[in-house]
Amino acid sequence: MGKRCNNLPFLELMQTSKAIHERIKQEMTKNKLSITEFSVLEVLHQKGKQTIQQVGNCILISSGSMTYVIDKLEQRGLLNRNACPDDRRVIHVTLTAAGNELMNEIMPKYHELVDSMFDSLNSDEAETLVHLLKKVRNRV
Repeated sequence: MGKRCNNLPFLELMQTSKAIHERIKQEMTKNKLSITEFSVLEVLHQKGKQTIQQVGNCILISSGSMTYVIDKLEQRGLLNRNACPDDRRVIHVTLTAAGNELMNEIMPKYHELVDSMFDSLNSDEAETLVHLLKKVRNRV
């Protein structure tokens, strides 16, 4: 019987990723948002008006899931969808005033949380980690 998954860097990376994901999920639950909902709002907050497809490409989820998430956010009054006047098949989404307000409240706390997860690294270690992760990603 061969050794299975004894690649420690792989295991550590996956477990760390899962732990970070869980921690962010916990934080977003306080705002009654799923991680996917938060990700959609984050894209719109950073980039302004986007097509549904552009948002989907940024957060890498299927268009079926996108529609569901956007419906939920629209029902909560956090975003608007508008058909593009030039091409009715294209739908643009934008944050509403309430959506912007929520994101202005969440983003500083979110950045603080992410920073705190990595503040045990000094700048050299952080740079090394980024370099190593990119090295692995380039082989994928």
